[in-house]
Amino acid sequence: MKLPHSAKLPETFPLATVPLQDAIARQFRLLECTAAHFEGEQLFAADAGVVPGLGRPRTTARVEAVLAAFFGAEDAALVQGAGTGAIRAALATAHGPLLIHSAPVYRSTEVTLRGLGMETVEADFNDLGALREALASGRFTWAYVQHTRQRLGDSYDPGEVLAACRAAGVRTIVDDNYAVMRTPAAGVELGADASCFSLFKLHGPEGVGVVVGARDVVARVRTDNYSGGGQVQGHQALDALRALTHVPVMWSVQSQVGAEVAGRLAAGEVEGVAEVRIANAQDRCLLVRLDRPVARELPAAAAKFGAAPYPVGSNSRYEIAPLFYRMSSSSLDDAPELADWTVRINPMRAGADLVIDILRKALRELRPTSAPHSAETHSAETHSTETHSTEPSGTEPFAPHSKD
Repeated sequence: MKLPHSAKLPETFPLATVPLQDAIARQFRLLECTAAHFEGEQLFAADAGVVPGLGRPRTTARVEAVLAAFFGAEDAALVQGAGTGAIRAALATAHGPLLIHSAPVYRSTEVTLRGLGMETVEADFNDLGALREALASGRFTWAYVQHTRQRLGDSYDPGEVLAACRAAGVRTIVDDNYAVMRTPAAGVELGADASCFSLFKLHGPEGVGVVVGARDVVARVRTDNYSGGGQVQGHQALDALRALTHVPVMWSVQSQVGAEVAGRLAAGEVEGVAEVRIANAQDRCLLVRLDRPVARELPAAAAKFGAAPYPVGSNSRYEIAPLFYRMSSSSLDDAPELADWTVRINPMRAGADLVIDILRKALRELRPTSAPHSAETHSAETHSTETHSTEPSGTEPFAPHSKD
């Protein structure tokens, strides 16, 4: 199959990551916030039920206070349903037409918007002028911002988008999944009225999410979630807090490994790789375009050598092996021509050597036995005709070297 020109990867604009020393400082600050709201023995015991006067377990309330303090927010509410449940709970507090980015909406969010019967109006957040024009119309009371990228070519700065909304008097809800603890600041720290994210994606227990933000938004979330069966019980809350303490360092290391893998692939270390980008396509990952249309088969081949062939929560506690998987559904909605040529790779807890070894072995596994693939027959396109940009504009792009 000949590579269509449109299947080449677009330039990507990855979000900033957190250097290791800053990540360590974040871990220490989280423990300082914990010490301010827990006495020693309370970290080893958890209650359950709708406590009179609180409407939730005491332990859950303490963890919520820790999270609010850590993110510099007025309040926080733990909810069931992970990130999707948090987004749904926060959006239920909004009203009127909702301003969103003109891009494919993440599938579970699309279901939420439809279920809530919300009218949405699109504006291109990559174009601040167009965004400000939409905000100036006076039609909107609320806007919804996805912190990570919806389109591969998205370049907007979430902080600038939120500042423009705030200047226009428009309140904001941010989907911070895949961004919290990995980027320098969550939406609420950038001025949003609410940040919504999954604690399951931060190594916490299944099904736990959180809304962090303005007191009135969180109060409405808590009021709506009055049922005892809907509460996050104390043991779940403590489990989530314990897991969160090591996430900043873990994700900083993962980001470093991803950058190393990208550089080595761009340098031509693995035969069969045509192009590589770092992208926030959901979680921060590598998009690897192959020189043959075997992307759909690669995850199963990589699994034979120790890779995870599909996600559980994309950085959940279950995911330790490198993930080799298709691109996200929203990315493929925007660029379906990449499905046969491009895979998504996340190192998870592994080092660069293992990731590269698995990719090399998987590509060999898929090599046609009737036509051995050698360095002499390797397409020249793979070597010298493309650049491999993996960082925002203004940085030196990755470029493959010639093996000739």
